[in-house]
Amino acid sequence: MLELQNICFSAATEEGEKEILKDISLTIDERFVAITGPNGGGKSSLAKLIGGIYTPTSGKIIYNGTDITHASITERARLGISFAFQQPVRFKGITVKDLITLASGRKIGVTEACEYLSEVGLCAKDYIHREVNGSLSGGEIKRIEIATILARGTELSLFDEPEAGIDLWSFSNLISVFEKMHAHFGGSLIIISHQERILNIADKIIVIAEGRIKEIGTKEEILPSLISASAPCRTLSEKVAR
Repeated sequence: MLELQNICFSAATEEGEKEILKDISLTIDERFVAITGPNGGGKSSLAKLIGGIYTPTSGKIIYNGTDITHASITERARLGISFAFQQPVRFKGITVKDLITLASGRKIGVTEACEYLSEVGLCAKDYIHREVNGSLSGGEIKRIEIATILARGTELSLFDEPEAGIDLWSFSNLISVFEKMHAHFGGSLIIISHQERILNIADKIIVIAEGRIKEIGTKEEILPSLISASAPCRTLSEKVAR
């Protein structure tokens, strides 16, 4: 179980110190949790605080009873937390197989590594020995990152807009991967997304705007208001901002 207790986060900007998140308190132990809201509202910052990329200005983050507020990314990984970036990191000189092996934390063969690639819709023989560098498209590198999360098999996995850059890979396949992850590993998946089809699989939806929790509840309670017909031409992110 993940608990956020009175989390505040400020960052330096050209205009000076800016408060990004304001007194966020949450408990997450559901299977699928979606975090949505307008751009700039603090969603990705919250995910990065949970993942250990940022450190809160104040407040506590508790994971399975352990205070991880100041724990490093590596320490959190050892505790069973994975983080998938909106824009995944590229690694010149490291092959896809190397990356999946490193993610798994054990020695795995080509066959097993290929199975993870197949799960995310990539033809394994075309990718297994390629370098994780600029020759890969944004969609390819995104799917490879999701394959590494599968290989890790952690109890808590965070995905920052996992649908970004995978237009040629159907949403149904992406959702299927999430469902398989939970079936195999249990725990929780936290997904930052504006996509209605992803929000529609969530057990809990958290709406964040202007650094605060605007709404929180089940998809039955939250989703209808997000997709209400008051402004049908708006994107979902614009609707939650109003």
